Amino acid sequence: MIRFQIIERTGANLHHELLRAIRTKELRTFVLAKRGKKIQHVSPSYHGWMNWTARHGVIGCEVLSPRKPGREWQLFSAFIGRLADRFADRISAINVQFPEPEPPVRRKRRRRR
Repeated sequence: MIRFQIIERTGANLHHELLRAIRTKELRTFVLAKRGKKIQHVSPSYHGWMNWTARHGVIGCEVLSPRKPGREWQLFSAFIGRLADRFADRISAINVQFPEPEPPVRRKRRRRR
């Protein structure tokens, strides 16, 4: 899972602009689901989805790919690339967090009798 925040410039209203662009097919690469709370890539080879929320000029995003763990980078890079290409003038900063990897599960060994 990859988490990141997009910090909008003052008065940019980026979240609503992104919703409008995806709904009107101006951004044909992505589609919305769950009433605009979830973003998916049009291509089925990009596994997973992105959940997002917007508050006070900050868009919080979480990229998930449960069927193909470790492939979140593909959707993340496609989305960041599209933002840099079309909406760079409305973005102040993008902060990325990579959570700690989960420790491997240790299984108890059974004794043979």
